[in-house]
Amino acid sequence: MQRVLATIEAQVPGARRATDSPGRECDIAIDHSEFTQLPQAAIDACVQIMQAAGMNATVSSIHINGWFGAHDKWVGAEWIVRELLGRDLAAEIERWVYIGDSTNDQKMFERFPHSVGVANIARFVPQLAHLPRYVTPSARGAGFAELAQALLEARIHRSQR
Repeated sequence: MQRVLATIEAQVPGARRATDSPGRECDIAIDHSEFTQLPQAAIDACVQIMQAAGMNATVSSIHINGWFGAHDKWVGAEWIVRELLGRDLAAEIERWVYIGDSTNDQKMFERFPHSVGVANIARFVPQLAHLPRYVTPSARGAGFAELAQALLEARIHRSQR
């Protein structure tokens, strides 16, 4: 993965590893919108280099992520729910809500009947085959806070019945 990362930084003008790269063990990440602004052509070039090396690649709202292997967000979510909670996510999917903001959330939008996108998902809609069922009025963290508030209010309302 480190060789692919070095290749991208050498071949794609402006491409830089994400600032959280030292803590990554399962993937690599190129910053495209957090501290650096890469044009779409550079984002596409990064994805192509990753895929040419045999990696999976997705684009989030701030990073281009690449990894080797068949794992993805859904597989990871099933694993963490099973390992930490002793539960079967697929069997109780109706009880869960997923929130995301970009193309790398598409598999989760497909799987979760209760899926939410924050408002900045709008820029990725043309690239999505699976859309969230609901989109918050606000973007980024504010959109997440809107969802959290709505869930808390629903829980309070339900407990008052």
